[in-house]
Amino acid sequence: VGSYQGRRPRWLNALLTLILAGVLAFAMLLGVVLSGAHSSVSGDPQVMIVLGCQVKPWGPSVLLQDRLDTALAYLQDHPDMTVVACGGQGADEPESEARAIAGYLTEHGVSKGNILLDEDSHNTHQNLKNAARLLSEEKLEPAHTQVVVVSNGFHLTRARMLAQRCGFEEVSTLAAPESHLPSRLKMYLREPLALVKSFVADR
Repeated sequence: VGSYQGRRPRWLNALLTLILAGVLAFAMLLGVVLSGAHSSVSGDPQVMIVLGCQVKPWGPSVLLQDRLDTALAYLQDHPDMTVVACGGQGADEPESEARAIAGYLTEHGVSKGNILLDEDSHNTHQNLKNAARLLSEEKLEPAHTQVVVVSNGFHLTRARMLAQRCGFEEVSTLAAPESHLPSRLKMYLREPLALVKSFVADR
C-alpha cells in the first residue's frame, strides 16, 4: 500500500510532461522573439514602413508614440524617404492608425507628400501586404526596394518574417523602446503565440 501511495498516477505524469513541454516550447519561442528585438539597418533603405498600433482618444498610445519618435529620429538624417503609415481604424479608435501616424509625423516636420496611407489593414500581415501594394503603385517594387520597418522590439521578428513573405527582400528594422511597462510585459507574453499564429496562418 505504501509503495502505491508513493507513485504518481499516470495521468498526472502525462499532465506534468505536457506542462513542461509547453513551458520549454514557449521559452524557445520567446528566445526567437528576443533575438530580433533590436535595430538592424543595412544598405541604404529608400522606404520606411511604420507599423500601426492603438490610437487613444487623446492621440497615439504610448507604444505607438515610441514607434513614431524612433521613426522621427531616423528621418532627421533621411528626410527624403518615402514613409508608409499603416493601420486601419478600430471600433474604439477616433481615427485610423495610419492617419494618426501621418499626423504626428507631419506635425514634427515630415513632408506630407512623402507619406503613403494604408488605412485598410487590421493586423501586421495586412500592414505589410498593403504596404507592398502601395509601393508597387508608386513604381517601387518590393523585391527591389530596400525598406526599414519600424515597430517596438518585441514585434520585429514577426514583422521581418511577414515582410519577406509579402515580397520584400531587403528588410532592415528599427526597434522602438517599450516605455509602458505593463504593455511591455503583456506583449512579450503574447508575441511568441502570435509568432506561431502568423507562421501558420498569415500567407
